[in-house]
Amino acid sequence: MRTTRLFYAFFLLLLVSSAEAQTIFPDIDVQHYTFALTLNDEDNSISGKATIEIKFLNDVAHFKLNLVKKNNTGKGMLVTEITEGSKKLKFSQDDDVINIISAAKKYSKHSYTISYSGVPADGLIISQNKFGHRTFFGDNWPNRAHNWLPCADYPSDKASVDFIVTAPDHYQVVANGAKVLETSMPNHTKLTHWTESVALAPKVMVIGVADFAIQQSGNVNGVPVYTYVFPEDKEIGFKNYDYAPDILAWYDKMFGPFAFEKLANVQSKTIYGGMENSSAIFYYEDSPEAGKADEELMAHEIAHQWFGDAAGEKTWANLWLSEGFATYMTNCYLEHKYGTDTLKKREAADRRKVINFERKRQTPVVDTTVKSNFKQLLNANSYEKGGWALHMLRRKLGDTLFWKGIRAYYAKYDGHNANTADLERVLEQTSGKDLHLFFRQWLYTAGCPAIKVTWNYNADEKTVHITFIQKQNTPFDLPLEYSIDGTLYKININQRETNVSIPSAAKPVNMVMDPDVNLLAGFEVNAQ
Repeated sequence: MRTTRLFYAFFLLLLVSSAEAQTIFPDIDVQHYTFALTLNDEDNSISGKATIEIKFLNDVAHFKLNLVKKNNTGKGMLVTEITEGSKKLKFSQDDDVINIISAAKKYSKHSYTISYSGVPADGLIISQNKFGHRTFFGDNWPNRAHNWLPCADYPSDKASVDFIVTAPDHYQVVANGAKVLETSMPNHTKLTHWTESVALAPKVMVIGVADFAIQQSGNVNGVPVYTYVFPEDKEIGFKNYDYAPDILAWYDKMFGPFAFEKLANVQSKTIYGGMENSSAIFYYEDSPEAGKADEELMAHEIAHQWFGDAAGEKTWANLWLSEGFATYMTNCYLEHKYGTDTLKKREAADRRKVINFERKRQTPVVDTTVKSNFKQLLNANSYEKGGWALHMLRRKLGDTLFWKGIRAYYAKYDGHNANTADLERVLEQTSGKDLHLFFRQWLYTAGCPAIKVTWNYNADEKTVHITFIQKQNTPFDLPLEYSIDGTLYKININQRETNVSIPSAAKPVNMVMDPDVNLLAGFEVNAQ
């Protein structure tokens, strides 16, 4: 996901309109959702019938699912009936939870159908696009799906999903997975059925309903790649979204096979710059006009199809496994296409963002302090510092072992969820190296090194004396590279103060810390 100024404009509103506390239902594991939805052009109400297949993890007399209840503003969902087969069940609705009275045994599987209707308070954005045409776009992240879909609305419960959408027949419908049916219905309506066999978290289960111009822009190893844009942006959108096939092909080679049935890149009304919905990525409305910037944006969102979607995070505290990965894999793709200098420039820019962020907030990348309002985690810790951790791991392990580890991690957690300790374990197994200190320093500890460097030249001894002082509270154990008049030196620092002496026939003209941009640290260099 990439954020935009539009996102920040909506930020406070969303904090009010969404109850974002993470409630987990430990007794259930959803296996599959089928959402049959009816949309119309007369008003913003929707009607739905959700069939939900659940495996129970304990004996229960009742259980819960998330759904925002209709309130005095007229927005929210009203449940009219819940059935199991032909049996009607008793239930009640709280503000954002359905309480369902139905006994089930541990490990048994049951299917329930929930009938409901209402005006979505959030999650499904029903509005007009910039050309004045009506549109419907799912926009669920982080846990806004239950504004319009009954579900277990947290990242650790993943399930396959079908969307069966009945809408006025002038619309095209895009959703997760493969389109298996599109057929005309009475009263100038059309039914479109999409099915996704890969287990997804609700945050990336979506529909997009609009008047679209559609083009297949490529086919990568049997995966069709599509562009969906508003017809008025057809020419420029088809051109600027055409980066996708090359990006997909490189990621497929580097990470492992793409998990989904297709890749659709969709112009939308998302509040984010891009939203990585599985196999149906939604981009901000003006993105077709972004030109070269679309390449970076698409590289980020397509990387999420592996990291964040197929291999997701277990909890929001581990969000960097999604955003940090997408940030760094974008940099790696652009390095592949444009060269090493591009990677250095991007890592240097990301380092500045991290250091500036840490002047305002000192929390670790794995941030367990955020219990609600998870949009707070869309920050430089989750994105750029998470990306930097991967960059330093790559330098520590070397390219061969790093990419071997990334592929092993993806293979293990494709279709599942992981936390940071899971990644550490996989990388240690594939590399044969102890990475515990690295992970503790860079991912579980707040802040990053601030290194003061002072040096002087002793002409009599023909020696450069250098003092490195770590100014932050706790010294890190880190490798530091520096150059003196173009000659590269390496040193490992693990103390508050480290002193070195370098023979030199003449007083140095130029001393540069971390010339190849391989260390996340701030530097202050002074000659005496």
